[in-house]
Amino acid sequence: MPLLELHSITQAYGDHVVVRDLSLSLAQGQIACLLGASGCGKTTVLRCIAGFEPVQRGRILLDGREVSGQVHVAPEHRQIGMVFQDYALFPHLSVRDNIGFGMGRASRDERRIRVEELLERVGLAGQDRKYPHQLSGGQQQRVALARALAPRPRLILLDEPFSSLDVELRERLSLEVRDILKAMGTSAVLVTHDQHEAFAVADVVGVMREGRIEQWDTPYQLYHCPATRYVADFIGQGVLLPGEVAGPGTVRMELGLLHSRLPLECAADCVASGRNCALDVLLRPDDVVHDDAAPVRAVVVGKTFKGAEFLYTLRLPSGHQVLSLVPSHHDHALGEKIGIRLDVDHVVAFPPRP
Repeated sequence: MPLLELHSITQAYGDHVVVRDLSLSLAQGQIACLLGASGCGKTTVLRCIAGFEPVQRGRILLDGREVSGQVHVAPEHRQIGMVFQDYALFPHLSVRDNIGFGMGRASRDERRIRVEELLERVGLAGQDRKYPHQLSGGQQQRVALARALAPRPRLILLDEPFSSLDVELRERLSLEVRDILKAMGTSAVLVTHDQHEAFAVADVVGVMREGRIEQWDTPYQLYHCPATRYVADFIGQGVLLPGEVAGPGTVRMELGLLHSRLPLECAADCVASGRNCALDVLLRPDDVVHDDAAPVRAVVVGKTFKGAEFLYTLRLPSGHQVLSLVPSHHDHALGEKIGIRLDVDHVVAFPPRP
């Protein structure tokens, strides 16, 4: 049985529908992420799960028990922990007292043992007598996480928990938080607009758009097998180039022939009738390989140094542009022509735009 289930939930503010017929499920011990642009409804979904807002339609189940729908269980009775975007620590309480705040029914000894365990777990042993203003942003985030974990909730919700931190600290802490949650076997739902953060933390990611989930899948599948054009555009970097079905399992495009079972639903009809079947083919930067011996030449029109690699923007003879990741010892000048070829493991294509 899934730990968390959302069945066709809908939520609106007045006439403005924010979440539309959304469903998902989360297994025990799994970490999920709702990923999307601002205004897509992801934080509203989190608030509905927490119980801060009732759903207008649909049901939310936790451990098989309905907590929203025909009934509405109050947030404090859902056994859900919450880490807010601004951490919401009590400035007048020490680190120890902040962490133990939610353990109102525990004895003094139980609280002390649990707080010490969590201080060790989140790397703040010896910091328990400090106050929030004496801590760095990363340390405050750890305190907020420890406080949410203290009552041993069945589920942790994290609302943009790293957004106020600098990039380097955000990347490091996202991995630390994942390790902590996994070590404790705690299920979690994270909300973010940052796909790098989502991929670092989550086992499964739901890409949201206009209140719906476009695709609920692993980070690997989202990147390599996006289900819709929107997901293909939103996740990672890449371009869509025109192609056509050249035969069963074969796509022809400017850079050569691609072979795949995936995008060719119309292949049989096209081949039988002799018609062309147009497609837009997704190419990621790692699909386009720099090869001096390749017959296709492309002009370098942009370059971004990434340390071990350059990300080149290349113009093809047709005028279309592609991206290519190239080892940084290949330092080509703008305007230079270089040879490229395709090395595509996952061919993803969509019908052309009308």
